[in-house]
Amino acid sequence: MNLALKDIRHGLFRFVLTCFGLGLLMTVVLAMIGIYNGLVADALAIVKAPGADVWVVESGTQGPFAEASSIPADTRDAVARMPGVAAVGAITYQTVEASHGGDTPRLYVIGHEPGRPGGPRTIAEGRGIGASHFEMVADRKAGLRIGDTIRLGRDRFTVVGLVEEAMNSGGDPAVYVTLADAIKLQTDLDPAAARVQAARGGAPKSGENVAAVIARVEPGADVELLTATVRQWKHLAALTQAEQENLLVASVVDRARRQIGLFLGILLSVSAVVIALIIYTMTMEKLKQIATLKLIGAPDRTIVGLIVQQALILGASGWGIGLALILLVKDNFPRRVLLEPFNALVLAGIIVVVCLAASALGVRAALKVDPATALGS
Repeated sequence: MNLALKDIRHGLFRFVLTCFGLGLLMTVVLAMIGIYNGLVADALAIVKAPGADVWVVESGTQGPFAEASSIPADTRDAVARMPGVAAVGAITYQTVEASHGGDTPRLYVIGHEPGRPGGPRTIAEGRGIGASHFEMVADRKAGLRIGDTIRLGRDRFTVVGLVEEAMNSGGDPAVYVTLADAIKLQTDLDPAAARVQAARGGAPKSGENVAAVIARVEPGADVELLTATVRQWKHLAALTQAEQENLLVASVVDRARRQIGLFLGILLSVSAVVIALIIYTMTMEKLKQIATLKLIGAPDRTIVGLIVQQALILGASGWGIGLALILLVKDNFPRRVLLEPFNALVLAGIIVVVCLAASALGVRAALKVDPATALGS
């Protein structure tokens, strides 16, 4: 006879409710882990998408993500002539609020040159940009479908393709347009502003500046030498892909990452205390039954097995319920929730350790109980 299972069946409804409550707590823990991972993944997704080796940006800046960068678009041609460069492209980034279907989605507009580095790595549905103007590839999170039209600035764009997991560090879904359209979107004034400027005797300016020029190098080329050469140019700076990624994580998302990490640590500590209290309370409620077992001559290992097995069953049930719930609802979060198998396994290990520690407290109290307690009222 397994006393742990028999005792669970005796109070099945209460035990199930306890497991479900613990499962909800584990769901929150796993959600915070997933949000933490998703924050870092989203921040790096835009940087990794072009598959660049070198980022050429404005001198004195940390690139187009950490702070504003503006360089002449023809810098691309100068970089393309450098030894070891295989492909090069100009790129812009800007955040806009559009109007679509009665909503005003916030979009991260990426301007690139089709056929050059800077566009989406893979198209999940539809096709890439094929026209010179007014076509767009959007992330699915933008809520757009192929064939939809959306107004950006003074022009309307048609969605021709969809990508996945292309968002900036703020969680805004990315849309890709041609570089010419992106520059026009940056420099265009709305009609009212244009009339005001015309009345003042000015004309709208159409600057040809971009946020960065990205380059891919040939196999075997020295990336460090290339970046060092660019840094010698006036008004320009260069970062390798690794430097750009490290800078983004260390500066742009660092505060949010640390805040979520701190909250996750607090949540794990609270979860450990709650699990320990539940297991200890369950043990204290069975002291009279444990005393009865001692009175009839049950060995200590039977009592220890009862407490430890119930603690592990409780922890495993809570972990399983929490994992199932977060997998069901994670796609409904406004931010990406990224859970790796390693995260779930680490949490399982933490739960096992907490359950064993809590059961040890219960075992200590159970082994001290006087068998004569069973004869009391």
